[in-house]
Amino acid sequence: MSQHHVGQSALLSETLAGARAENRAALVAYLPAGFPSIEGGAKAVRAALEGGADVVEVGLPHSDPVMDGPVIQTADDIALRGGLKIRHVMDTVRQAFEATGKPVLVMTYWNPIDRYGIERFTRELAEAGGAGCILPDLPVQESAEWRAHAEKHGLATVFVVAPSSTDKRLGEITAAGSGFVYAASLMGVTGTRDSVGEQAKDLVTRTRATTDLPVCVGIGVSTPAHAAEVAAFADGVIVGSAFVKRLLDAPDEESGLAAVRELAGELAKGVRRRG
Repeated sequence: MSQHHVGQSALLSETLAGARAENRAALVAYLPAGFPSIEGGAKAVRAALEGGADVVEVGLPHSDPVMDGPVIQTADDIALRGGLKIRHVMDTVRQAFEATGKPVLVMTYWNPIDRYGIERFTRELAEAGGAGCILPDLPVQESAEWRAHAEKHGLATVFVVAPSSTDKRLGEITAAGSGFVYAASLMGVTGTRDSVGEQAKDLVTRTRATTDLPVCVGIGVSTPAHAAEVAAFADGVIVGSAFVKRLLDAPDEESGLAAVRELAGELAKGVRRRG
């Protein structure tokens, strides 16, 4: 494997620092692999990046996605029925990275990695040009083996913090993580909300007190106005369900891709407005 594929966590850090240098938040898009189809999912990830996202999270669909609301569950279900395998997720990452040169992360529950093998998963993700993983359900105190393999392959490990996390717990989580911290703005599952606001702002403030890592806010952000509101206090704005909904609502794949590209452009303007 060519060396330039190894160690894209540095690219992630540079991208987030670059957004900060432009006095704006980074736009992080989330899309599940394999939706609306295996090939269409890879195209959708590229469309989000080409449309204006700085970073993309590729979801590894799971049959029991505890953190996700109905929109993403529907997409995951379609992907799994379509025969999606981990190798297709790796292909999606590779295509997105090679087409755009932007950082691509995988967001996954722990069980599929555990079954696949940690060494194999981290090696293949690094070879595909991946920048790291977001692991919402891996307890930090059980993450040492994963982190050792991830570091060896130059991958970031992003953990999720929530408003319920105590300050002591926040410190433990941020000390173990790398790349950025994913701040879940609300208790509960992913989906669009009317306002993200105060609870998220408080969580970002508390998280920043424990770490120099960038803090990106997700769960509930769906419009350019939300993005501007969150960009006023966060280093990055994570949008998932709103992209998935555009694909679900589209009459066909091509118009779905156009809708993803368009939403990315609108949100990219939002993160540059900063509330």
